[in-house]
Amino acid sequence: MQSISKIIGTIFCFFLSLSMYAQEGKNQAFWIHEDQVKPSMMMEYEKTSKELVEACKKNNVQNIQWSVASMDDGTFLSITPIANLADIQNMNFGDLREKVGDDTFNKMFEDFNKCYENHGDYVTLLVPSLSYMPDGLTTTTPGQEYRVWHRMDVSPANIQKVQSKMKELKDLFAAKNSKMHYRIYRSGFGNVGDYFVAVISAKDAMDYDSMSAENQKLLGKEGEKLFNEMFDYVDAYSIKRGAMRPDLSYQSTSENTKIAKE
Repeated sequence: MQSISKIIGTIFCFFLSLSMYAQEGKNQAFWIHEDQVKPSMMMEYEKTSKELVEACKKNNVQNIQWSVASMDDGTFLSITPIANLADIQNMNFGDLREKVGDDTFNKMFEDFNKCYENHGDYVTLLVPSLSYMPDGLTTTTPGQEYRVWHRMDVSPANIQKVQSKMKELKDLFAAKNSKMHYRIYRSGFGNVGDYFVAVISAKDAMDYDSMSAENQKLLGKEGEKLFNEMFDYVDAYSIKRGAMRPDLSYQSTSENTKIAKE
């Protein structure tokens, strides 16, 4: 178990990361709840998720929100934008429990627990300086609910080197006026290990594949060289596909909340 000093140090580093990105004016942290759903329980999980959303809507539950992304491997991500770690404690289902009663509330989450063996929470950070969205940085991409996640695991010694190559790639995408826009996220508080994730939106799988092929041709040998140089510093690389799920997402009517789309 970590010592108290190490835990405090980790939290300090997390807030230092937030403040560094905040200087760029567009910092955003996201609280992620990840459920690794068993294949046999996919339908039951989605059914229970919809019941939860309906219960929140029916009872006008406040002070909580989430958007959901589902991956093809059965991973579901419930995503909430936060300003700091205190937001996680403040966003809870106390309002729903009070309105529906303990029995109904407990039954709902017992049904969730039957659907997976593993789940957990962590924080991820959107990195504006590495993201390429020339029309304006946003996680909301209307008409493009399809998602592809490119994850790169990096050792602490190589983080700066990978970031440097990502900046070069962003400049190349901009110089070539690439139509493939992407957002870069970095691991934050609650993660074991360091990684970056490039998230790309598209209309569907065919649209993504076509866009990817066109982009590869556009960047040419220069792009191939930069990607190879970056991957020299990457320990592991994986790709997941999926989509945003508005039907499993919830946003309260509070004017002070806004839903994330990643």
